[in-house]
Amino acid sequence: MISLQKTFQFKYAWRSYQRRFLEGFDIHFKDLHLHVVAPPGSGKTVLGLEMMRRVDQKTIVFAPTLTIRNQWEERMFECYVDKETCDIPLSRNMKQPAHITFSTYQSLHAFFKNEMEGDGEKLVAFFAKAGIKNIVLDEAHHLKNEWWKPLFALKALPDCSLIALTATPPYDSSQREIKKYFELCGPIDVEIGVPELVKEGNLCPHQDYIHFSEPDNAQMEYIEAFRKKVDAFVQQLLVDTSFKAFVLEHPFYAQTDTVLETIYEQPDVYAAILIYLNAAKTDILPGKVALLGIETEIIAIPPLTYSWLEVLLQSVLVIDRESFSKHEKLLKSIENTLRKIGAFDKQQLRLEGNKELYTSLTQSPNKLKSIQEIITFEARQLKNKLRAVVLADYIRKEFLESIAEEDLPTINKLGVVPIFHYLRASLAPDPERWQAANRQEKLAVLTGTLVIVHDRLRAHIASEIPEDYYTLSPLGDTDFLILKPKEKGKSHIVSVITALFTKGHIEILIGTTSLLGEGWDAPAINTLVLASYVGSFVMSNQMRGRAIRIYPKHPDKIASVWHLACIDPTVADGGEDVKKLYNRFDAFCGVSLQGPSYVENGPDRFGLPKNDFNTNRLNENMFSIAKQREQIKVRWDQAIASGTILVRELKLNFNETIKEKDTTRYKTQKVYFRKVIEFIVIEVLLLVICVLLYIVLLSNVLPREVALLFLVVALGVFIGYFPKMYKALLLFLRYGQVDRALYKIGEALLHAMYEKRLITTPFSKVTLDVQKIDHTEVTCFISGATVKEEVLFVNSLEEIVQSIDNPRYMIKEFEGLQKTFGFPKYYGVPSIFSEHKKDATLFLRHWMRYKGKASLLYTRSKEGRKKLLKARFHYLNTEGGFKTKTAAIWK
Repeated sequence: MISLQKTFQFKYAWRSYQRRFLEGFDIHFKDLHLHVVAPPGSGKTVLGLEMMRRVDQKTIVFAPTLTIRNQWEERMFECYVDKETCDIPLSRNMKQPAHITFSTYQSLHAFFKNEMEGDGEKLVAFFAKAGIKNIVLDEAHHLKNEWWKPLFALKALPDCSLIALTATPPYDSSQREIKKYFELCGPIDVEIGVPELVKEGNLCPHQDYIHFSEPDNAQMEYIEAFRKKVDAFVQQLLVDTSFKAFVLEHPFYAQTDTVLETIYEQPDVYAAILIYLNAAKTDILPGKVALLGIETEIIAIPPLTYSWLEVLLQSVLVIDRESFSKHEKLLKSIENTLRKIGAFDKQQLRLEGNKELYTSLTQSPNKLKSIQEIITFEARQLKNKLRAVVLADYIRKEFLESIAEEDLPTINKLGVVPIFHYLRASLAPDPERWQAANRQEKLAVLTGTLVIVHDRLRAHIASEIPEDYYTLSPLGDTDFLILKPKEKGKSHIVSVITALFTKGHIEILIGTTSLLGEGWDAPAINTLVLASYVGSFVMSNQMRGRAIRIYPKHPDKIASVWHLACIDPTVADGGEDVKKLYNRFDAFCGVSLQGPSYVENGPDRFGLPKNDFNTNRLNENMFSIAKQREQIKVRWDQAIASGTILVRELKLNFNETIKEKDTTRYKTQKVYFRKVIEFIVIEVLLLVICVLLYIVLLSNVLPREVALLFLVVALGVFIGYFPKMYKALLLFLRYGQVDRALYKIGEALLHAMYEKRLITTPFSKVTLDVQKIDHTEVTCFISGATVKEEVLFVNSLEEIVQSIDNPRYMIKEFEGLQKTFGFPKYYGVPSIFSEHKKDATLFLRHWMRYKGKASLLYTRSKEGRKKLLKARFHYLNTEGGFKTKTAAIWK
């Protein structure tokens, strides 16, 4: 009988975070599921091997690539058992499973499709007969659609356990994909954070930076022309009497009472109709507005934005087009106009920006200049210690022919070869510039199908690999060579180039994300430039993982990771490329760039503007901070010392930007108690001044004309401030004191979760905390519970306080003077309490205990749908409304 517990013995000392996880292994593994999230470099493979040892069953390991598959076997021999004396049956062939089988997801899919004829029962029977009792999924975020079926089938193996290891769950995938991922892997049991690894010395101190660029002239002409055409289209639509008449005849408006059920299913379309008519200066019947729950004059119809117009036009041009056949001529005319301006393609309307516009930003040639500036800057700072890697999505071999420096502007795409040409030009020897020696020889390209090295590396390459393993041919009239491996040399090229890079014969390496983005091990990297725009959360995190690993030969290593963004100057928020970059930062934690030192995920730690981007100023600031490389370690030490654990929290931001009618102007709404007090104090002082001036006027202490003038001025200021005070008071009454209200909601949720046994950690160990940040943010979190419980709490809290979407049950409450002012508050009952009415009632009971009087609304009835529509429109009119966001922060 083979026993891994006897055969496997870990040869080294456990890191503290690994030891802490293993101490709780039995608790986490009670349900035979274990889901571990840990960043690259944390030793996930070793943890996986230890879990295999403790489970001590016949195991099959699935990995996303052959490289990662082979790493499992390498780590096993390195850390657990000597290769020469190992008597454990091993296999890499799925058709012949051994006690431990290492395979890939691709192999499983091929085996399932071909040998098993796509039959899940056959697959289960095969592995059951083989005695498989434990499945390990490594980096399961890689799963493609066709791979899900065999893996879900394997979950039916009798008495089989499942262990999932990943660096980044695919949070940026579709909701359907995320749901499937967690159904397969189970909820997260343990999450090992980057701060712990930096604290332990298992990851090096590092910092992310952003280099901003702007579109080139051709791109700007295209973007500006697109914006003008869209704006002209919108203005024309507002005065188009035919379209206005069509909207007035729309069943949602003309036959409201008879199509209520449909309206309740498409409330956004109904709201969009009223918003368009209001913007088109059309009188709207009071009953139509009342349906949305507008019961006072305080709440107004929101302004028309591109987003609202998209909702309306998408509905009539695509979704319900067949219902308006008698208006086909009008709709076809509108569709043709939209197609001509490039705002309608593949049945999708895009007024903010079309695919071509977004692509022109993400692939902007000006990002090539950004890379050039970054490498020049880093080379000046690090000199011969520079080990820089630039990762791109595509090779772009069409630009391979030699290009002179003056012809660089003709390159119009981002990719490995264009980056190579730009850096080749900037690294050319020039005694007048910063490089005294020829830095070109330190430049190389490494991809799966193209390898370029400098001629001076001939001897070094020959010393690493036999000359009959490859051929070298000149690259045009340059000093560079194209290295082509022969069949027997293909497996050696990556390791050879990596070795030359590590030794410093190559200092700047350009490669593809597909080859070097994951699984490639080169800990010497100290500068990484991410020129990738296809990469998801997962790939972004994996790419960063190449740079932030420690390098034992240089224990003082500090890494810089550079990201690129092309700003769209025609919109205040920077455009789609900036948004995508900001979303990318949600995938990983890092230390704040300036100010107080703290570690958090997301873009907030950069302190970047929400709008009004100044490219030169932002880049100068980034370079200025990046010069102080040693400060990165200091900031990490300070941030780590201020906390002990990575906490999941909910952030409520009430200093958000809200779009105005023209979609380019923004205003800021601040909703907090201090504003109310400020205005009240000002008004009281002005009132006192007015009274005193009136007394002076009556007493004739000053000339009557002078006293009267002062009194009129004071009264004018008093009257001028009164609307601001009134508005701030109404907003305060609507939201209350946010931190106190959020704490009460957190209490209600926490106690309800305990009663339903969704949290089982002893209550005495769990702490609920709410914190204010600079009068613009409030955060709420629990600590002391398991990761699974903390994540469930935060996600459920977000469901409650975010704007109403389509919950099964809602809470409607009136609080204090809010009832007098007609401000009902609506909150969604979180999904964990929405399956059955008894659970929703349980939640309501705790809500009333901690928050006050409220009622429960079931939204799937006719009356409930009406209330839901009212609640949703209530949030549309929320000035200064909260933006919710879950975050991970070291506390």
